[in-house]
Amino acid sequence: MNISASFIARPVATTLLTLGIAFAGALGFLKLPVAPLPQVDFPTIVVNAQLPGASPTTVATSVAAPLERHLGQIAAVNEMTSQSGIGQTRITLQFDLDRDINGAARDVQAAINAARADLPAALRTNPTYRKFNPADAPILILALSSKTLTQGQIYDAASNVLAQRLSQLSGIGQVIIGGSALPAVRVDLNPQALFKYGIGLEDVRAALAAANANSPKGTIDDGAQRYQIYTNDQATKAVDYRPVLIAYRNGAAIRLSDVAAVNDSVEDVRNLGLSGGRPSVLVILFPQPGANIINTIDGVKAELPHLQAALPADMDVAIAIDRSTTIRASLHDTELTLMIAVILVTMVVFLFLRDIRATLIPSIAVPVSLLGTFGAMYPCIFWATASTFCR
Repeated sequence: MNISASFIARPVATTLLTLGIAFAGALGFLKLPVAPLPQVDFPTIVVNAQLPGASPTTVATSVAAPLERHLGQIAAVNEMTSQSGIGQTRITLQFDLDRDINGAARDVQAAINAARADLPAALRTNPTYRKFNPADAPILILALSSKTLTQGQIYDAASNVLAQRLSQLSGIGQVIIGGSALPAVRVDLNPQALFKYGIGLEDVRAALAAANANSPKGTIDDGAQRYQIYTNDQATKAVDYRPVLIAYRNGAAIRLSDVAAVNDSVEDVRNLGLSGGRPSVLVILFPQPGANIINTIDGVKAELPHLQAALPADMDVAIAIDRSTTIRASLHDTELTLMIAVILVTMVVFLFLRDIRATLIPSIAVPVSLLGTFGAMYPCIFWATASTFCR
């Protein structure tokens, strides 16, 4: 039985079937996922917690250990590792390949809630988790710089505007802001001045806490009139802290500026980000497991004009690293190689056979067969179709 006979006997049906499968293959080619390496993504979740000012040992014993006890009770956890540094800890959970990442995330959130009672009361925020693998390389790095704004102000804008929106985009697993820290007022105490006035560190801490309290002020009643007092005692600039009263000595007031140097700075001064030789704040984007890198980066680039409109006018946003550049180049080279292969096959057939009709067969069959490969159909249909066209 000749398999091609039925297709040759029905040229119209064969042509329509060929065109349908070719169009399906073309559509499948446009929808193919693209990645630099084969996708073998383990379901991985990272839990972060911060305890500002604490040493790595304190963070490990008072923050990481309680979290590990509760997170270790989650089913299908293959590996759990933790890294504790100054003021922060990171716990990485890797699950079985057949474990659903969304179900694992719900279990992680439940474990964090259960561990909250064992965590220090001084913990500024609850521990958070992200669905991404820290071993993956970032797919995109944005560099923010300005000629007029400080690093702390740039970091504040990046944290409140860029990080919030970019985390919501499809395919983004984690957004890390680096190169600086949030704005803060730094108080550098002078030990000799403290000793001279007989002031302890706890006295300074209590005075700063009292000066920065945002508490209800109450009301004033005057007959039938009632006045609500609205004011904010929170201080955000160094100039607001310098006149704070620390103590009284010999009837004279001792202010914070008498015993310390108060300056506007950032929470962590041991951070530095550079891009093009200029101090910059870096926005580092990591993908979710299984995300299409090119589609994710295209979505970020499409959102950037809207985000930049929400930033200060004198802040520049530039792309420092784009991982899709090499991926797009490799994809372009693959497409170019396929086109050259089709042309060479056609030229070789023509040089050896010297027949235009015979040359027409591979010129039609090879491209259609490539599309048929993406359509997951048998190439023999297309070879039969090409024979029908040439009869």
